[in-house]
Amino acid sequence: MAKVGILGATGSVGQRFLLLLSEHPDFEVSVLGASSRSAGSKYGKTTWRVSAEVPLKYQDLIIKECKPENFKGCDIIFSGLDADAAGDIEKSFVDAGFCVVSNAKNYRRSPDVPLVVPTVNSEHLSIIEKRVKEARAKGLKRPGFQVCISNCSTAGLVVPLKPLQDKFGPIRYVSVTTLQAISGAGFSPGTPGMDILDNVIPYISGEEDKMEWEAKKILCPVNKEGDGFALLSDDQLTVSAQCTRVAVSDGHTECVSFKFKDRDSVPTLEQVKDCLRNYQCEATKLGCHSAPKHSIYVLEDPDRPQPRLDRNRDAGFGVSVGRLRKDPIFDYKMVVLSHNTIIGAAGSGILIGELLAAKNLL
Repeated sequence: MAKVGILGATGSVGQRFLLLLSEHPDFEVSVLGASSRSAGSKYGKTTWRVSAEVPLKYQDLIIKECKPENFKGCDIIFSGLDADAAGDIEKSFVDAGFCVVSNAKNYRRSPDVPLVVPTVNSEHLSIIEKRVKEARAKGLKRPGFQVCISNCSTAGLVVPLKPLQDKFGPIRYVSVTTLQAISGAGFSPGTPGMDILDNVIPYISGEEDKMEWEAKKILCPVNKEGDGFALLSDDQLTVSAQCTRVAVSDGHTECVSFKFKDRDSVPTLEQVKDCLRNYQCEATKLGCHSAPKHSIYVLEDPDRPQPRLDRNRDAGFGVSVGRLRKDPIFDYKMVVLSHNTIIGAAGSGILIGELLAAKNLL
């Protein structure tokens, strides 16, 4: 049983980590970290928002400051820290030899940090494997390292693009318009409900930029040296994103159009559907606890997917694709639905942790 520490345990992502880990067969939460304001108090006093109440097993745990010395004995650290706090704190844990899986944006662009959607590009963890093997071959302790979770909207986008790219070659152009759930904004006490009720907000700060560059890192190959990434350039993959917030509790819906680079071998519609239906990620092949039975569900009903009906497929780890059809400007268009707080956030982190354990990297 791997020992787990949570950074930012009182926040929205930290709470989701705890809820998903409460009955996990392989991970046991042993240390909860938060700001100095919360340190020293029982976790049961936390304002709990992701379910009816704080799971009983966590109520008497004493919150610690987010300092490496308070997390001794932990095999893996899941970080739900906000970006404002994550940078220095996560670095201190990596420097102290910990494995950190982070939901924050701070290190996503770092050339030696994998940016992973676990049902898409688990092969990017090979650069961590190389470092660990080299250290162990020298008789050294496993080095500290970090893996970043992607932005929640990026996760839903790249899941169906990955198998298509692998089977039919590079995708050259992607256009995506998102309808993103309010849970993606976190908990903001005092924010007027009238801002979102009966409304669509056509702007989410930083979101479009994240989608447009993160896809280039997630869908790129590992470099020849095996220690970094051959990041896709703008003339290899161009992503245009428009991001909106809508009055949905959970589940990001994305309207996606895409065009293949090779104009001589564009697949048929049925070939595209079969490719998505038959895709199986490495986590499923390895039998990881949280891995979905199907990474992608292809829905044929003309009015699906819908957040309320489809967001919880395979406990939120499965992505639904519907309305897949030809596009008069691109090659094909589709509607993609993903659970933003599970495969798009804490759930991805936990599945990354399971992959690291399966690869003997903890």
